Amino acid sequence: MEARGDSFLRQRQVLFLFVFLGVSLAESESRRYSVVEETERGFLIANLAKDLGLGVGELAVRGAQVVSKGNRQHIQLNHQNGDLLLHEKLDREELCGPTEPCVLHFQILLQNPLQFITNELQVIDVNDHSPVFLEHEMQLKLLENTPPGTIIPLGNAEDLDVGRNSLQNYTVTPNSHFHVLTRSRRDGRKYPLLVLDKALDREEQPELILTLTALDGGSPPRSGIAQVHIVVLDINDNAPEFTQSLYEVQVLENSPINSVLVTVSASDLDTGNLGTVSYAFFHASEEIRKTFQLNPITGDIQLVKYLNYEVMNTYEVDIEAKDGGGLSGKTTVIVQVVDVNDNPPELTLSSIASPIPENSPETVVAVFSVSDPDSGDNGRIMCSIESNLPFNLKPSEENFYTLVTNGALDRESQAEYNITITVSDLGTPRLKTQHNITVTVSDVNDNAPAFSQTTYTLRVRENNSPALHIGTVSATDRDAGANAQVTYSLLPPRDPHLPLASLVSINADNGQLFALRSLDYEALQAFEVRVGALVRVLVLDDNDNAPFVLYPLQNGSAPCTELVPRAAEAGYLVTKVVAVDGDSGQNAWLSFQLLKATEPGLFGVWAHNGEVRTARLLSERDAVRHRLLVLVKDNGEPPLSASVTLHVLLVDGFSQPYLPLPDVAAAEARADPLTVYLVIALASVSSLFLCSALAFVAVRLCRRSGAASGGGCAVPEGHFPGHLVDVSGAGTLSQSYRYEVCLAGGTGTSEFKFLKPIIPSGLVGRRPKGEGERERISCRLCA
Repeated sequence: MEARGDSFLRQRQVLFLFVFLGVSLAESESRRYSVVEETERGFLIANLAKDLGLGVGELAVRGAQVVSKGNRQHIQLNHQNGDLLLHEKLDREELCGPTEPCVLHFQILLQNPLQFITNELQVIDVNDHSPVFLEHEMQLKLLENTPPGTIIPLGNAEDLDVGRNSLQNYTVTPNSHFHVLTRSRRDGRKYPLLVLDKALDREEQPELILTLTALDGGSPPRSGIAQVHIVVLDINDNAPEFTQSLYEVQVLENSPINSVLVTVSASDLDTGNLGTVSYAFFHASEEIRKTFQLNPITGDIQLVKYLNYEVMNTYEVDIEAKDGGGLSGKTTVIVQVVDVNDNPPELTLSSIASPIPENSPETVVAVFSVSDPDSGDNGRIMCSIESNLPFNLKPSEENFYTLVTNGALDRESQAEYNITITVSDLGTPRLKTQHNITVTVSDVNDNAPAFSQTTYTLRVRENNSPALHIGTVSATDRDAGANAQVTYSLLPPRDPHLPLASLVSINADNGQLFALRSLDYEALQAFEVRVGALVRVLVLDDNDNAPFVLYPLQNGSAPCTELVPRAAEAGYLVTKVVAVDGDSGQNAWLSFQLLKATEPGLFGVWAHNGEVRTARLLSERDAVRHRLLVLVKDNGEPPLSASVTLHVLLVDGFSQPYLPLPDVAAAEARADPLTVYLVIALASVSSLFLCSALAFVAVRLCRRSGAASGGGCAVPEGHFPGHLVDVSGAGTLSQSYRYEVCLAGGTGTSEFKFLKPIIPSGLVGRRPKGEGERERISCRLCA
């Protein structure tokens, strides 16, 4: 035994050496380490600083720490030299049970800047457990006429080690009548089968005693033994047989105590006592006997202990049915535990920063991890905070989250936030956990002092005594602490010839004004003292204005119908959608899109200028009337939009006359005026006056008709005296036109009034100059 122990110790030392060399020589990219179980506390796993390519001092500067699931720390980090050390002796069987490989997951958290590094520690098994039989003595009863080759199941041994160190095979001695076979279950456990090689004779040998040995694959190997007592019986030629060789059942983990999970059934063809069947567990483990109860008469398997999917999700139970003559049959029951959502999510807070300075965007407030031991949707997790808070949750690796500010905070608006982090799973019903975090905002000097009055009027008699207190000015600052302390001083006078420095002084701490000398009313009746501060605020544009359609009008008046000749070529200009946006920059960049059309593919809209053109040649099969829906969208974030409806009429030629017009509008109809749409964009408006105005004019020709029926717009066909003709065939006309615009002053709203057009003399009957010719549009701005 002493020699075996020394040999084992030497082998273990060699194994330690290989593991140590493997960890030491690993490349820096590797994040998987290994250690042999039962290694003493303080064992050097690796040098983290070297693996990460960092200096030794950088680990402490960056706030490095080891984060593991749960509260148990198996690994510790030495910030002085960067070594990862074993915090405690590890027992592989306690940590992982039969699972192989045994891998412990941990993360290295670098807080400044924030970085997560995922690592694994593999615990290597050593052969420190011997196989142990659940029953040290087994008794079998075999009929004397049992034929050779018969297989008899025996009770198995268990070995807590894994891999080669676990149980590998069985042997039996003496073996004059039997040999043993080694078989594996679904879960990998090996069990013995006793095989009869030679016929039995009860009269010659009524019983046999065998030694069953279980061996593992360690070096040196470990073993365990059990006694097998075989009683040879007279003939009972029928053994019980189960209706199923395998029973499989699924059970919810919250099933109540005493509920029947499954019923096994066996029958025996013999009669009398030899055919009476009773049921019992066959070499069941202690855990199975504590969890289930088998009715020996009915075969009902009942639950006697609450199940827990997270602890064990599968049970393999062997059942034996015996008759009155001692013969038996075997079956196996597989119990699958079905997970229910019985574990609320867990939140582990790694770090929190409070207070945080105001005006600092994208600041990391807290780092935490979440977990849920349930499976499937029961273990899937969602994290959220209240929507009205200026904070965001950002997911990271391995179920880690960071809580960051949504933008710069303002201490003067709110100095403290109570944040509730809600962690909810997706199970049924949903379970949740809440964690409260209080974050305070520290002050930054971002507010200028403000005086209680814009103007102070102080009265004082002449011939006063020097150093007389003549009044006090007062200012406050919304900041806190030293940032809110106000110091007063005199500003240079508007009149550079006024000897202000010899007249008054101010107390820098409390704002009290004092006369420096005796004043003479006849020489100086009044003077100004300027005390104050100037703050300039730049206002940035926000996308708070949707596009506004100027043409065609969408205010409920009679719609304007665009006429298109059927002979028009592809690309014919039908009309142009004119729109503006009150914002600036990219928030005012507009794009146009055709959303819907009566006949798709017939018309198209140019995205950059709103021109509506034919997409192909027209034909007689095309419908006469068409309705187009155009979307106008700006380039802001989020984008805002408006829609406009266009009506198009296909005509064979311009041959139909105008509808009758009333006398009031006859002159304008004969003159065929242009409908002008004027866009006015105010540059800026102060509190006292309008600074400037900028006008941009978009022109669209619309021949008026139907004025007597509500001002509707239509284009007639054919020619008539004074009618403007498009001689170029491009669908555009040019003409001089004046339009009078008035600004409504004093309203504070920068509103413009569009007055009636001024038609130039001699317009009636005048032909356009030609395609592409541009005419001026005269506008008058009235205050």
